[in-house]
Amino acid sequence: MSVEGVASSIADRAYERIRADIVFGRLVPGTRLPLDPLAAGYGAAVGTLREILSRLASEGFVTAEEQRGFRVMPVTPDGFEDVAAMRLLLETHAVPLSFAAGDLEWESRVVAAHYRLAALERRMAAGERDQAELWKRYDREFHGTLIEACGSQTLLDLYRGVYDRFLRYQMVAVVYRGETAAREHRDLLDRALARDADAACRILEAHVNGCVAHTLESGALR
Repeated sequence: MSVEGVASSIADRAYERIRADIVFGRLVPGTRLPLDPLAAGYGAAVGTLREILSRLASEGFVTAEEQRGFRVMPVTPDGFEDVAAMRLLLETHAVPLSFAAGDLEWESRVVAAHYRLAALERRMAAGERDQAELWKRYDREFHGTLIEACGSQTLLDLYRGVYDRFLRYQMVAVVYRGETAAREHRDLLDRALARDADAACRILEAHVNGCVAHTLESGALR
């Protein structure tokens, strides 16, 4: 591999690690991100870290403060409501397209993704809250698989970015709605297999709005 290729690989790995640490709450909202300690922790040069943090700022995960460096984007109730509305806009647009175009292989991926999610939901219900990150990874996989046959890579890329911003709020607040959310996921699976996009979109609206309401009522974002 060329020197340029090695540098690019290091930058890509550092970007993915920092992004994941922000999304899954290991880098706490509002935390300052000094470049020298980050460079040591993530194995990338200071200049590379500056570029990565600028990229994450453009994606809504980091805020750049003039003369003061970078900070993990804070979380606020208004911010959660805003990103939830954007998630719903994209997801309910993609669902009818995906349901119409999805083939048997797509159906099998949806079923498999739901199986993994349901298994983690049962563990969470049994009190295994140390599984929260894996549970949310499977949640992300299931919702992403539902819309992956929509036929627009641009839409999918936008959705993944917005979903991860939504997910960050869930991880910060440790949002778990138990059987209510699990039932909504089962209903979404059933509607996907029946290709009933209208009903699926109604379930999605209740699912996302219910998550927002539960989070705001808990006071976790104050």
